[in-house]
Amino acid sequence: MIDQATIDRIMDAANIVDVVSDYVTLRRSGASYKGLCPFHDDKTPSFYVNPARGICKCFSCGKGGNVVHFIMEQEQLRYYEALKFLAKRYGIEVKEREMTNEERQSQSDRESMFAVNEWASRYFHDTMLKDEDARAVGLAYFRNRGFRDDIIEKFRLGYSPDSWDAMSKAALKAGYKEDFLCRTSLSIKRDKGGLIDKFRGRVIFPWFNVSGKVSAFGGRKLDSRTKGVEQKYINSNDSEIFHKLNELYGIYQAKKQIAKEDLVYMVEGYTDVISMHQCGIENVVANSGTALNQAQIRLLHRFTSNITLVYDGDEAGIHAALRGTDMLLAEGMNVKVLLLPDGDDPDSFARKHNATEFKQYVEQHQTDFILFKVNLLISEAGKDPLKRSQLVNNILDSIKVIPDEILRSTYLHECAELMHMDEQMLARNCSKMRRAYLEQRKVERERERQRQVHEQERKAQAPVGTTRGASMMEKEMTPIGTPHGSSLQEETELPPPPSVEDIPQTETIATPLAGTEPSPYERKMTDDHDPYIRLERMIMTLVVRYGELPMTFVNLEGKDEKASVAQYVQHELTIDGLTFHHPLYVRMLDEACQHVGSEGFSCSRYFVSSPDLDMSREATDLLADRYQLSKSQQMPAEEEMMSEYISRLLLDYKFLIVNDELKSLKKQLADPAVMGDIDKQNEVMQQFVRMNAISRALAKRVGERIYLH
Repeated sequence: MIDQATIDRIMDAANIVDVVSDYVTLRRSGASYKGLCPFHDDKTPSFYVNPARGICKCFSCGKGGNVVHFIMEQEQLRYYEALKFLAKRYGIEVKEREMTNEERQSQSDRESMFAVNEWASRYFHDTMLKDEDARAVGLAYFRNRGFRDDIIEKFRLGYSPDSWDAMSKAALKAGYKEDFLCRTSLSIKRDKGGLIDKFRGRVIFPWFNVSGKVSAFGGRKLDSRTKGVEQKYINSNDSEIFHKLNELYGIYQAKKQIAKEDLVYMVEGYTDVISMHQCGIENVVANSGTALNQAQIRLLHRFTSNITLVYDGDEAGIHAALRGTDMLLAEGMNVKVLLLPDGDDPDSFARKHNATEFKQYVEQHQTDFILFKVNLLISEAGKDPLKRSQLVNNILDSIKVIPDEILRSTYLHECAELMHMDEQMLARNCSKMRRAYLEQRKVERERERQRQVHEQERKAQAPVGTTRGASMMEKEMTPIGTPHGSSLQEETELPPPPSVEDIPQTETIATPLAGTEPSPYERKMTDDHDPYIRLERMIMTLVVRYGELPMTFVNLEGKDEKASVAQYVQHELTIDGLTFHHPLYVRMLDEACQHVGSEGFSCSRYFVSSPDLDMSREATDLLADRYQLSKSQQMPAEEEMMSEYISRLLLDYKFLIVNDELKSLKKQLADPAVMGDIDKQNEVMQQFVRMNAISRALAKRVGERIYLH
């Protein structure tokens, strides 16, 4: 975890114009800069950078944020990885929280293993390019495969000399320890002492993790005499820095293009990935022959929800397309299958076509996975009733895991037509299977939770030094956007809110439409159609921009009261028993009031630099101004009018709530069930009278004097 002081230094040093200029050609536009958006195919400049506020935003695709968010999106990094990226650029030493001795040892070991892998990848690559014998074998192999020099460099392909210990001796001479050579599987320790090179006599394919570090190697044997005796391909063993089932070959080279295209192609082998890159298709990764698992799928889901499985058109390729796909569907991925012409694999097909031809073939021949599976199983089942029954259950097994109800319904409809079966019958069976599936998932999650609890208890009871601390990989897997809480800044005790005379308890305004749905930033586009959210957004715009500014207002007793803008907003809502409908705005207002008393606190800076991505991105939107008037056309400064604006908005917000409640009460009074019940009718009428009284009280407050102190 990076301490807050270091985060502040990074944010202060990182000039957003300089950073964005490394990726986008910017030209000045008033007080801002603009250029073509790097996140979509922009034809006219729609990407704006505001250096004063330290934010950027595309007014076409909507992407933007502060300098950290830009690097996260551009380099496809996590929050703390992006901070380290900027720290390195500006020469800032990253200080993280104090670690235990076990954690320090674990981190040191991991860094040492990455370091030896980095050295080895350079050794294999340079040996292949500079050593005469290695060029004649290793480089000749890659060139015979048709790989260009720039592609060989891009994937840092190499060759390990056909010697028992040439690499191991070079590594030891360079100062790398025998322990780490063995733990990374670069070397194998002899029973009688000494080391043997694991990848001797093989061409080398380095594995880069998503951050660009070399985590492992794959090696291919070239000697045809070993066919049937020795494995053609071997990989590094699993280690502290590499778990083959969790990795995807080519993810580092592909991640930017995957995010840009919003699509990933999945192939099986190293050369499939490399050949597709050479033909111009860069959003491609390989699972290296293993069935996809949840960790790999979630890694891909960071960049896209769309995946096309590309396989040979032979029987083996067809059945390979069925492996792991139910897990893809369960994770909410949109899965398509592309079978290549018989006799072609992705490697050979890519070498015959350019990117345009490849994409054209994809558009014409890719098939939705569920429909692909239905057609495949129908052809295999024929007219055999038993096989057709098994076919139905097999299809429903795949459909039941799809989280989206509308998509499940669509598939059931299409499958019913293809299999000439009753759709309602399929729907009933699928619903039954899904309930059982969800129950099983619930049991599995609880079992996993209990296992983790027991593991934590076991570690807590173990003697000091018997277990390693959390690995850096575990830290990297911390979800982006985890709220920083009080660690961002020391909490300060706030003064009590201004003591304005409360509206009597019987006249408290109830919020009729309060919502609690999660993921507020994801719902922003639909929320903008809600009049409550529109008004809340306008209020929060002023809070984010000016929330720390002091203001003085006249209370109901005619006395002056002082508060910050954020405190005033919260007070005005609290005295009427109100809260924002949008849960993100509730959190933002609470945090503003929590920190507004701190020396030097700025709402805009605090929210824009927040590690909570929902919060910081929303703050960026609230701060973004696409157009600026010339000085001769400018109205009075927003700050000067801010008090009047925010007072007016709060009154409008309360009027909206009251009017909606009055409409609801009128409908109740017209309801025959209410009209026929004297007690219920009197209760509703009393509520109606109270709402009218509140409406009149609000109308009187329109004339109150509120001004900036």
